[in-house]
Amino acid sequence: MAVDPNAPITITAYDWVPDFARGLVRDLRVRWALEEAGLNYRVEYLPQGTQKMPAHRARQPFGQVPTFEEDDLTLFESGAIVLHIADRAPGLLPEGPHARARAAEWVFAALNTIEPHLSDWAVATIFEADQPWSEPRKPAIRERVDERLGELSSRLGDTEWLEGTFSAGDLMMIAVLQMVGGELADMFDRYPSLAAYRERGEARPAFQRALEAHHQGFTGKPPAGWGDA
Repeated sequence: MAVDPNAPITITAYDWVPDFARGLVRDLRVRWALEEAGLNYRVEYLPQGTQKMPAHRARQPFGQVPTFEEDDLTLFESGAIVLHIADRAPGLLPEGPHARARAAEWVFAALNTIEPHLSDWAVATIFEADQPWSEPRKPAIRERVDERLGELSSRLGDTEWLEGTFSAGDLMMIAVLQMVGGELADMFDRYPSLAAYRERGEARPAFQRALEAHHQGFTGKPPAGWGDA
């Protein structure tokens, strides 16, 4: 499904991010959900800096992406957007209230239990790597990441998806597992079931379409002063 400039759904994304962030910006999660659901959408691309301006803060109070707009509904936070998409289109939530609740619980587990430790690692190794506390913190953060991935691997076991069939919970968990790389890449050697799980998600045609569109959107230029010493 191609991005449709006339679609009633509009999401926001950045028109430029540094190379290390490409494939990790959270609009990818929303694009993937829209592709799985078969919903057309258009993208409003924000030059770096404009996300902090009043016009965008009116729809995203923290000055981030993505946002989702359709008719008189505006949403922010990728988890809320993905669950909204899943609730209105077949394929991302299983049948039955209990199964749907379990799928939603994995969305929150990805965002609240797994992602915070991976974000801590990114802060220590990228965003604040030049701070004196960064290097000493890394072993403790790595230990917490290892613990959480070990627990996730134990729960997944040898099953294909977390609750039997692919759902929004798997989408969000696999999107978060995209953050496992660099110095943490060996974690997938320790937990090969998670490596295979992520590869299954990445092999889905909807993910491939979303990833391609995500990368194609980076047509802007870095803000003035980016990369200056």
